Amino acid sequence: MPMQSKGFVGFPDTKMKAVKIPDFFFTDLLPMIDDLAELKLTLHCFWLLNEQEGQLKYLRGVDLRSDETLLRSLNLDNDLRTPQQALADALERAVARGTLLKLEIETRIGENETAVEDWYFINTVKGRQTLALVRQGRLEELRHVLPDEARLKVERPNIFIMYEQNIGLLTPLIADQLRDLEKSYPPDWIDEAFTIAVANNKRSLRYIQAILKRWETEGKDERTHETSGRDTPEDRRRKYIPDEYSDVIIG
Repeated sequence: MPMQSKGFVGFPDTKMKAVKIPDFFFTDLLPMIDDLAELKLTLHCFWLLNEQEGQLKYLRGVDLRSDETLLRSLNLDNDLRTPQQALADALERAVARGTLLKLEIETRIGENETAVEDWYFINTVKGRQTLALVRQGRLEELRHVLPDEARLKVERPNIFIMYEQNIGLLTPLIADQLRDLEKSYPPDWIDEAFTIAVANNKRSLRYIQAILKRWETEGKDERTHETSGRDTPEDRRRKYIPDEYSDVIIG
């Protein structure tokens, strides 16, 4: 029989530090979180930020990915993901949900080579203010953390955010499919495919995948109206709509 995990023995008698968590976490955010890894990450972030001092309170992705306590908590028996995969999904979920604010910082590490570091802020008034100061280069503490040549990169909404805002809730399977889309198609194609899906009220990943596949096989902008040499609005809609949906959308 598998060995039973040891139960919690209780909190010690010694004085323990309190961790501040906004009451909105329990009333507004907690009911929305449907992924255990995301919940554990969120609580862990509150704990880590409570330990920090000064105006510049943030979490580095590289530190989270090497945090043994966090990774151990994400090693779930019924989860097919590795702790690292669960953390990656949890970070993307928390950013898409708006719990965490993500900032990418690009640093030159060679003559023609750069490295990108991800930072995270809790989406509180203080977190939003700090992020704004960082982006504007007005935070004095930043000089002690970043090299002079570091450049801030305000990232465009990623595919996870677009999906949650326009289609529905993420699942691990959908997350994998979205990553495949990011690897296979240009970002502007993905943005436009989402826009077309929303405009046609066909809010499904399958529909977006079909649009992108059609562009990949037939070409995105090559088809033109045969008689005038210019596409009509009807032609443009037909060009973007996958064949399997055309009889439903266009009468």
